[in-house]
Amino acid sequence: MPLTLLTGLLTGLSLIVAIGAQNAFVLRQGLAREHVGVVVAICAVADLALILAGVAGFGAVVRDHPTALTVFKWLGAAYLVWFGVRSLLAARHPQGLRASTPVRRASVVTTTLTLTFLNPHVYLDTVLMLGNLANQHGAQGRWWFAAGASLGSVLWFTALGYGARLLSDVIRRPRTWQLIDVLIGMTMLVIAALLVAG
Repeated sequence: MPLTLLTGLLTGLSLIVAIGAQNAFVLRQGLAREHVGVVVAICAVADLALILAGVAGFGAVVRDHPTALTVFKWLGAAYLVWFGVRSLLAARHPQGLRASTPVRRASVVTTTLTLTFLNPHVYLDTVLMLGNLANQHGAQGRWWFAAGASLGSVLWFTALGYGARLLSDVIRRPRTWQLIDVLIGMTMLVIAALLVAG
């Protein structure tokens, strides 16, 4: 079963590593050194739950109820626009990394959960696609595949959150932080547009 585990790991990483709203937020929190452990834990546990749901057959429910995905699409797009505009407005008054006002844990938790669960692609990729791929490996093999995909998620979010944290000393200048806010804001707006268009 190690080959199935490795297949799950590589497949999970290939889906999660793409730049998206959730990854951009994890990166930002890692750079700011604010509630990184909470963000990483929420993202990894959410992925684990969604992967297990897909392997257990929840993907069929997602496939059979496209209206739910449409609702998630519009809610997710609206939230991404709000978050993107907020980042762009923050870029108008750049501050150094340490000079910014600390963000409350409740706000970070809410944002992380929203960026995770209002994204319709998480249901298509993580639940439906990974679930279907896992179930091609037989009764026991599917759980090895799920374990590999889950491990990939934990490794990715940990590396992204804490890896960015290691760079935070390099990016103390307000101008650099301004660029990061602009890039995150633009990423969120582009993803929102792609959600609505797709």
